[in-house]
Amino acid sequence: MRDVAIVSFAQSNAAREDRNEVEILLPVVKAAVASSQLERSEIGFTCSGSSDFLQGQPFAFVMALDGVGAWPPIKESHVEMDGAWALYEAWVKIQTGEVDSALVYAFGKTSSGDLAEVQALQLDPYCVTQLWPDADSVAGIQARLYMERAGRSERDLAEVAARSLRDAQSNPHAVAKGDRDAEKLLAEPYRTSPLRDHDCPANSDGATAIVVMAGERAKTLCERPVWIRGFDHRIDPPALGARDLTRAPSAEIAAARAGVGDDKVDLAELSAPYTHQELILREALGLADDVRINPSGGTLCAHTMMSCGLNRIGDAAQRIAAGEGDRAVAHASQGHCLQQNMVCVLEGE
Repeated sequence: MRDVAIVSFAQSNAAREDRNEVEILLPVVKAAVASSQLERSEIGFTCSGSSDFLQGQPFAFVMALDGVGAWPPIKESHVEMDGAWALYEAWVKIQTGEVDSALVYAFGKTSSGDLAEVQALQLDPYCVTQLWPDADSVAGIQARLYMERAGRSERDLAEVAARSLRDAQSNPHAVAKGDRDAEKLLAEPYRTSPLRDHDCPANSDGATAIVVMAGERAKTLCERPVWIRGFDHRIDPPALGARDLTRAPSAEIAAARAGVGDDKVDLAELSAPYTHQELILREALGLADDVRINPSGGTLCAHTMMSCGLNRIGDAAQRIAAGEGDRAVAHASQGHCLQQNMVCVLEGE
């Protein structure tokens, strides 16, 4: 296997953007490329992640190329998934030896409509979508089932939210942040029982870009390259009644395949849009109690759909590069109730 390192990362998140997707993406891509110290023409492959449902038109990702630059012609691909899956495609491309470097980006604008309702389109189109269950309601069902199975309480969920909001205060890209204890959070009304507003994601508009490089060249581009040491993704059945919603078996398998348990983990960035999902993922990934979870505030505090998983990888890499740890786990998810899961293990030079 070829050694591949993350050499630069840039992101943008806002509760609501007046700019269109190209205008949001352009400065983020420019920042990531500039930080990589590579000329744009030196980057061998470009891959993106986005969703036509969010942009409201077919093949909407083609428009984003205006913010990336496709002339002279570039080798380019796209996934209708979170940008973390685009990074996986780029990693595989580098493993083939066809290219040595890649630019990966993702973007989403959730403020244009009701994201929780739009996500109903991910459900079974024959038996479930017609009922139009929004994502928050489905997550509420999962939370109730998990609490009963694991013996957890609403206070446990509130403590996850309180910690995430506190940590988000040091993250300029978080759109939800604050210093509120669990007691105050529990006094708030329900959004969909047992979930309150703080248990649900703070939706945002934004973009993310990452540059990766293979081999020795990566060591010349940044002071401390962050190497991708393991990468795997798995999928569970989409039908809500076909799986145990209180567990994440695909995340457990991906974690084992990526090598999460091979050594000590210092920090983890988990794509858990809802508070109870963080607890499910901690269990599935086998993370010890002393692992620092979502020091950025996580997806709970900035949920730019289609780029929040890529943000988890970038945020974890940024902290490893800064010396806050030597080994990190980054996780991305897609679909209702943690249906699809990706796990990436990162290590500092």
